[in-house]
Amino acid sequence: MTGSWQQAFARVPELLAAHVQISVSALFLAMVISLPMAICAARSPKIATVVLTVASLIQTIPGLALLALFYPLLLGLSALVGGGISAFGFLPALLALTLYALLPILRNAVTGLSGVDPAAKEAADGLGMTSGQKLYYVEAPLAAPTIMAGIRTAAVWTIGAATLSTTVGQPSLGDLIFAGLQTQNWTLVLTGCLFSAALAISVDLLLGLIERGIRERRRILVVAGMAVIAAGLLIATLPLMIVRDNIVVIGAKNFSEQYILARLIGSRLEEAGYTVQYRDGLGSAIVFQALSASDVDVYVDYSGTIWTNQMQRNDMLPKAAMLDQIAQWTSANHGVKMLGALGFENTYAFAVRPEDARAKSLRTLDDLARVSSDFNFGTDVEFLERPEWQMVQVAYPIRFKHARSFSPTFMYPALASGEVDVISAFSSDGRIAANGFVILEDSKGAVPSYEAIMLLAPKRSSDDIFVAALNPLVSAITVENMRKANYMVDRQDDKKTPRQTARWLNDRLRE
Repeated sequence: MTGSWQQAFARVPELLAAHVQISVSALFLAMVISLPMAICAARSPKIATVVLTVASLIQTIPGLALLALFYPLLLGLSALVGGGISAFGFLPALLALTLYALLPILRNAVTGLSGVDPAAKEAADGLGMTSGQKLYYVEAPLAAPTIMAGIRTAAVWTIGAATLSTTVGQPSLGDLIFAGLQTQNWTLVLTGCLFSAALAISVDLLLGLIERGIRERRRILVVAGMAVIAAGLLIATLPLMIVRDNIVVIGAKNFSEQYILARLIGSRLEEAGYTVQYRDGLGSAIVFQALSASDVDVYVDYSGTIWTNQMQRNDMLPKAAMLDQIAQWTSANHGVKMLGALGFENTYAFAVRPEDARAKSLRTLDDLARVSSDFNFGTDVEFLERPEWQMVQVAYPIRFKHARSFSPTFMYPALASGEVDVISAFSSDGRIAANGFVILEDSKGAVPSYEAIMLLAPKRSSDDIFVAALNPLVSAITVENMRKANYMVDRQDDKKTPRQTARWLNDRLRE
């Protein structure tokens, strides 16, 4: 077994346990909600129409969007009740996955209960059974196979959709998939997919065994299926029962540099005696709010992101003045401590192929504006909605022919292959130089400074050991070393993992 596979498998037990926990919780809650609703709907066509229509509409919302929607909803609800409701991690994932599981259970339960032979119901009435007795002794047993089929479908859907919960900070097998996609480590992607698929197939087979037992009235099959599921749940969730002290949660966004810096921070904290957990693949707004609520203890952000997204500023200040105001604002408004800048900048930079730069005399964004109507634009998934893009459009009359969003992993290959003609690259990305791309000068200074800054949660701001462990990183990383580190993860040949690269970067700090 190669080192890459070993590293992937080492993360599986804890992630699988979290995946099982969120999937089972969502499925159970969906059953608790769906089955009483189905009983009412089976007795009233009007109720059936309403509940099935609502459940169908929910099902049309993509799983990722449903997860994202619960974040602002929970934030608003928490603000209304004076705090205490977490919009990060388990709760938003639970609510979104529960809604996603409603339709198949509801539909099959309504169909099964409505399809009970009228003669059986009349016989129950003739025996003088109450409505509850008729449901318990006649309708439910006859409808059970159909209901179980819906639960099987919901279980498979929920286990698959649970991989998306990574984006709201809930650990799952999706952590492996998202990390693998961003760093082009296909071993991680394959491991996450295989274990997720194996879990879904295993649960489906066991629920199928229970369904068969109910249909054939063989209690032994029902008991055996439930016993195996219970034992599997116990074994799968054992890693979550391990009590750990001094646990630190390190946040990271969804690109290679963030994975590397998170592991660099993690290695420092592990040396200081902390147990480290990573929450990768988070969006800019989610990770900052999670830090403010101390759901995340530390992460690296960028001054321009805080300035434009969080502070809603569109004016320009010198770097030092901007950092001072960011430190004051984060502390005063959120209790967040800015430990300091790491020493390099990673700003948005518009990159083109060298042959296009030569042929069309492209050196600045003014030059790009002149030919932009003939160019296709490629960006990361956030950029077109960010204030920086609006600021660029105000400063320069840029109007692209088409704009497409990519994962950062695929944005650079898209430019190299000619699928797009210009991309919103990251200035510290090693793939810019490796591909010979040309960065166009922002002569009007439309894009703010993007110094990498380390932010600490309120509860960690006064932790002297925590702060002392991370202080050596301040002003210690050069942009040249960061570019090399990024390329070590992003290149195709002799790839390194973020953890291996973090060790390399840590050694450069000591030179």
